[in-house]
Amino acid sequence: MAYNPLCFLASALIFTNLFASTLCRSSLTETTALLDVAASLSQAHEVISFDPQTLKPLVDNQEAQAQLTPLNSSLSLSLSLSLHPRDALSNSQHKDYKSLVLSRLDRDSARVNSLNTKLQFALQEVNRADLEPMQTEIRPEDLSTPVTSGISQGSGEYFSRIGVGQPVKSFYMVLDTGSDVFWLQCQPCSDCYQQSDPVFNPTGSSTFKQLTCDAAQCAALRVSACRNNKCLYQVSYGDGSYTVGDFVTETVSFGNTRAINNFAMGCGHDNEGLFVGAAGLLGLGGGPLSLPTQLKASSLSYCLVGTFYYVGLTGLSVGGRPISIPPSLFQMDDSGNGGIIVDSGTAITRLQSAAYNSLRDAFKRLTTDLPSASNFALFDTCYDLSGRTSVRVPTVSFQFSGGKTLSLPAKNYLIPVDSSGTFCFAFAPTSSSMSIIGNVQQQGTRVSFDLANNRVGFSPNKC
Repeated sequence: MAYNPLCFLASALIFTNLFASTLCRSSLTETTALLDVAASLSQAHEVISFDPQTLKPLVDNQEAQAQLTPLNSSLSLSLSLSLHPRDALSNSQHKDYKSLVLSRLDRDSARVNSLNTKLQFALQEVNRADLEPMQTEIRPEDLSTPVTSGISQGSGEYFSRIGVGQPVKSFYMVLDTGSDVFWLQCQPCSDCYQQSDPVFNPTGSSTFKQLTCDAAQCAALRVSACRNNKCLYQVSYGDGSYTVGDFVTETVSFGNTRAINNFAMGCGHDNEGLFVGAAGLLGLGGGPLSLPTQLKASSLSYCLVGTFYYVGLTGLSVGGRPISIPPSLFQMDDSGNGGIIVDSGTAITRLQSAAYNSLRDAFKRLTTDLPSASNFALFDTCYDLSGRTSVRVPTVSFQFSGGKTLSLPAKNYLIPVDSSGTFCFAFAPTSSSMSIIGNVQQQGTRVSFDLANNRVGFSPNKC
């Protein structure tokens, strides 16, 4: 199989500026936040007893939007997709909520390792003086209206309903800002995992077209092969999941109003891993085959109920007071190491060990009134909140360049890890130089990517 490292590099968009105008300028006088223990535990019970056949969106369809705006667009129409947690489709594999959380944290750690490997690989390739920019040009249909989508991770924490083919067949798809290739399981299957929808049959679609080996889209694949002049693809993920099959073009639709014709995608005949429930994955990263790139999109936003998008984090505060952390811990050095990214696919925020220790210690000093519990997986700060309906906890806030502050709701940093009342501080240390703001901390906040101007913004309570 042919391998093009430049295609891989193109997926690592690096945004160094902060879209500060949409950040909430929260007052640091808000020293505490209310954690609704009863509501969190009720939600945990609902997840483990969920029936996929009665699946409903997390929030109203008009609210859960992730918008892609094509360049030179003069229209304001958008398409809305309902976002669902992936665990709702796969909870039947777990005997209780605790085992489900452990499985999720295992996937999360695998993804973090994969992101760190991807970063190091990208830096090595950038430092090779003999590399030339990729000349591949993909010219899909020019849409004149924004396309609304959503977010997820390679192992599938969030998904949405996407239409494929003509006539349209709808599928639950994992949405991921950390990867690029759209693919779904296709008949005939040599090895397919279980999904909630029937497997897509390309012979039933009038718009399905096989790409040839000399197609520009085929050349843009990181890993490809040619057989009987048919382009084949392979995509592997950090948790060991993978997909292999034909690379094709097809019509992809969002809701009942808009569709993308001749969209390059994978038709997977051999697929294994942690995608159980979803039919495949829709990549929203920055590579040449991602949805934003194929649409020539100038902006992308999402709201959670992936991708190397760097932000200018300068510090953290607990209980309204900044903690002592050298700003250099969140800065990128001249070699491209370090910095902090926003990733929809990583669940738990990872901070460099020194920064995490300062944050954790400050939080523990202000929660001595709460009964402690044993460590849980990657969490070393947990509490026994059984028997309580709510508690007051110190507010945790991110501080960004430009003097902007984003205060988190209590449920975004104290999360239940079982159904009996054990809650853990939802941050974790990392030995990597790169820190990650994960999707647990992003929930309830609209995250906007101004792709044209290299800016990232956070809009609290805009979901």
